[in-house]
Amino acid sequence: MRVLFVEDSEVNRLVIREMLRAGDIEMAEAVDGAAGLRMIGDNDYDLILMDLRMPGMDGITAIRHLRARGDHKARLPVIVVTADAGATIEADCLAAGADDVVLKPVSMSALYEAIGAVLAREGQDAVLLA
Repeated sequence: MRVLFVEDSEVNRLVIREMLRAGDIEMAEAVDGAAGLRMIGDNDYDLILMDLRMPGMDGITAIRHLRARGDHKARLPVIVVTADAGATIEADCLAAGADDVVLKPVSMSALYEAIGAVLAREGQDAVLLA
């Protein structure tokens, strides 16, 4: 499985990379929404993990651009990974086209539960820890 994590924090990318490595999941990285969209255009991924607050293009804007694509990549599953816990954050993410939201600090169980649930809704096999 190939995942793209769009996140400006190197530390957060390292933490998630190690969590995904435990499940034998390959992770590519982008530092902002615009870079993430370019990588999606140039590569194939099974799932996108997207931070919200990044310099340049934020996560909500990137999700909207992704959903507006005219090809099969427009339906790539997107899980928002954010420290924002406001009353409307989850609703805003879902309205933009995200499939799920996981709050930071991310636990491995919460991450894999969200990945499994999103993939199950997409008709793909759930990810299990080795």
